[in-house]
Amino acid sequence: MTEEVLYQRLEAGYGEICLNRPAKRHAISAEMTALFKKKLDQARQDQLKFLVITASGDDLFCAGGDLHYLHGELTAEEALCRLSPMKELLYEIAAFPVPTICLLNGNAFGGGCEIATACDIRIAREKGRFGFIQSTIGIIPGWGGGALLYEKVAPDFAFQWLMEGNVFSAPVLKERGWIHHLAAEEVWANRESLLEPYTSKSHKQMKILKAQYKNKLSISRLSSLMNEEVESCASLWDSPEHKEAVRKFILG
Repeated sequence: MTEEVLYQRLEAGYGEICLNRPAKRHAISAEMTALFKKKLDQARQDQLKFLVITASGDDLFCAGGDLHYLHGELTAEEALCRLSPMKELLYEIAAFPVPTICLLNGNAFGGGCEIATACDIRIAREKGRFGFIQSTIGIIPGWGGGALLYEKVAPDFAFQWLMEGNVFSAPVLKERGWIHHLAAEEVWANRESLLEPYTSKSHKQMKILKAQYKNKLSISRLSSLMNEEVESCASLWDSPEHKEAVRKFILG
């Protein structure tokens, strides 16, 4: 059986973690969370120039959390217990010792946008669409991705996006600074060319640059802000609005 999260170290000196659950829209389950952490720990042991996080397929990067695991009937305490491991994982991505690059092979929604935001650089295909849609189902980001978003884009835009729950096209988010590079299809197909600005650097260079960035982010303070957000999300979990929104989603 193929693993739902894959890891490989490439000859060019970087590592790649690939979400690999296409039949479930790469939705993150408890099992995937544990496997994702295992692969991230494995990547940390390698002398990488940088780490790529992407997903298999052409249509979707990640649809967020698996609603069979993160269903609407959890208590606030149960929700906090189930959300916290992914918060820790996102913090580890943000604090990774070398740069992390999210290759957004397709659309991302909810928790998928949180994973992407934990990465340092986001490269997207031109056709992609992305949404912090948690507010439309009665909650807020549950893995600390909202706290991260405030560090990555203008705070007023982060506030608007989180509050309104809009889905934006890749070009719009390029203008807003959330996406760093847009890749046309012919460029996307040439991974060597796409990643050349990063593979051309040394491991030592990349480690120094990431250390500077982590200092700017005040990474330990960021962990506390992410914890607060996860706790706030959990407090909304058993609200009537969230329960009804999840019920409607499952029923289709």
